[in-house]
Amino acid sequence: MEHVSVLKKAVQKYLDLQGGEKVVDATLGLGGHALDIVKKVGKNGELIAFDQDERNLKEAKYRLRKYDKQITYIHDNFRYLKNRVPEEVDAILFDLGLSSPHVDDESRGFSFAKEGPLDMRYDPRQKFTAYEVINGYKEEDLMKIFFEYGEERYARKIARAICQDRPFETTTELGGLAERVLRPKRSSKKSKAHPATKIFQAIRIEVNDEFGALKEALEGAMERLKVGGRIVVISYHSLEDRIVKQFFKSLEKPEITDPEELMYRAYGDPLIEPLTKKPLVPDEDEMKENPRSRSAKLRAYKKIKIIPNS
Repeated sequence: MEHVSVLKKAVQKYLDLQGGEKVVDATLGLGGHALDIVKKVGKNGELIAFDQDERNLKEAKYRLRKYDKQITYIHDNFRYLKNRVPEEVDAILFDLGLSSPHVDDESRGFSFAKEGPLDMRYDPRQKFTAYEVINGYKEEDLMKIFFEYGEERYARKIARAICQDRPFETTTELGGLAERVLRPKRSSKKSKAHPATKIFQAIRIEVNDEFGALKEALEGAMERLKVGGRIVVISYHSLEDRIVKQFFKSLEKPEITDPEELMYRAYGDPLIEPLTKKPLVPDEDEMKENPRSRSAKLRAYKKIKIIPNS
């Protein structure tokens, strides 16, 4: 499948790049947004590109080979952005969620539609996989992640069924169980989503500690962003977007901790300026061209003050 970057025009609008600037692409993927970035910043600019997946990095390096001198590639989780980027930068992009190769390659175990191992690791160097979650977690722990990370209404029912039927070896075995257990519960609602969708999302988030990594990455990004710098974040489901929204809300209205100041006001001066009043979403044409963009939400902010170290 041809790689199509989501909300390309909006990303470039809100990154607002100038020649010679230094930019972080925290989610390189196959390099779609990165190509636009290096063209904008020019020969005197620099792109620092993160990806956990060695195969993504290899493909992106090939696609971006003409701009190799402008790019520093970092094979690591973006949660380490603060440590791996020693200097301030002008702009940062996060395009969260799965990249196309993760879904399309059955050997990665992300899709219930194709038979593959219970894997779901973004970084194959990591030892912890979906197999350990499904076959090793207690019923209560499975129920918790299905409910919290998948917002699955029937979390207890599917967790109990998994514990009764395990061990599981493949994605299609697990997807088939979800079909048998959850499809009757949803038949009256005529849901278009496969019954395993929320379960697989929850397991993937657990395996990769996606929410913990995102929170660390946002904190590190704002420390490395210059005053006047721009940050753009694209999220793909409500839980992810909620973390992004709440994080930046705390910088728009930072709470006062000094007891003397607290007597006079509850919030300090804003540290960021929102560039989007509400999240931007793809238009109908983009959703038709790229169905995977349909759940995307873009938020953009400008740093206007130094953020105190926590």
